Formats: sequence, C-alpha cells, structure tokens
Amino acid sequence: MAVKDRDRFSTATRLRLLGEQTAARVYRSQNRRQAHRSRLTGRAAFLALIVCTLIVALAYPMRQYVSQREEIADQERTLQDAGKRAEELRDEKARLQDDAYIRRLAREHLHYVLPGETGYTVVDPDATGDDRGEPGADGRPWHSNIWDGVDSADGSGSDSDDSSDSSAHGG
Repeated sequence: MAVKDRDRFSTATRLRLLGEQTAARVYRSQNRRQAHRSRLTGRAAFLALIVCTLIVALAYPMRQYVSQREEIADQERTLQDAGKRAEELRDEKARLQDDAYIRRLAREHLHYVLPGETGYTVVDPDATGDDRGEPGADGRPWHSNIWDGVDSADGSGSDSDDSSDSSAHGG
C-alpha cells in the first residue's frame, strides 16, 4: 500500500490525473457548445445583412412616396374646392344676368325704392351691428375711412400722407 500511496502522489500520476480532468473538461465544453450552439449560420447572417441593407436603402424612398401621396391628396382636395367655387361663381354670374335679381339686390342692399313707394328704415336699439352714422372700428365714421383711402391712393409719398391725414381730420 505504501507503493500505491507513493504512486498516488508521484508527478507522473498527478500529470495523468490532470490530463484526464482537462480532457473531461474539454469534452464537457464541446458538448455544451454543441447544445448551446447558435442557430445563426453563415447563410442566415448573410440573409439578415441583406434584409437590413434593403430596409435601410428603401426607407427614404418609401417616406418620400408616402409624403408625395399625401401632397397629391391635398392637391386633389384643393382642386375639388376650386371646382365647387368655380361652379358657385358661374351660378352667381348667371343670376347677375337677370334684371329681377339685380333689382332685388339693389332694394335689399342699397335700400332703393321704386317710384311711388315710400321707404322706411327701422332702427333697432338692441342691434349689435354698426350703423352708418356710428364710428367704425377705429372710432371714426365709415365715410372718413373711405376718404382716407382716397387720399392715400392719391398721395405721392408716405410722409405727405401722414401730414395730410392729420391736417384733414384736425388731429
């Protein structure tokens, strides 16, 4: 038994045991690698690379396509609105060719009366609209605003407009 104990602690025995343990570890490591081996093969990695490249290459053109489709849809809506407006203007033009329609507009908006009729203007104190003699939005009567427009159109420079406005209206 002394030979066995001595043999157990010999360098050759230790090296042999160390080699066996190392071989067992390598064998277990290879088995684990095969069990945990990635499913990603070279072909799959290449395919994934191609797909990612295509996605990146097509992202900008697809975004442009979508934005252009939206712009086309907006332009089509604008075209439809313009068509509706043109139809309304054609209808208005046709109505303005009718003398009875013109007379009705003159009576309603300009307060014209036919010969032999008596015109009345009823003033409602509860009305919220501006009356003809009442000051406009800037505190002056509407006719002053009209004359200012005529004066400014007739004037030659901005300095003369300012001086003529202040002198014409007293302040």
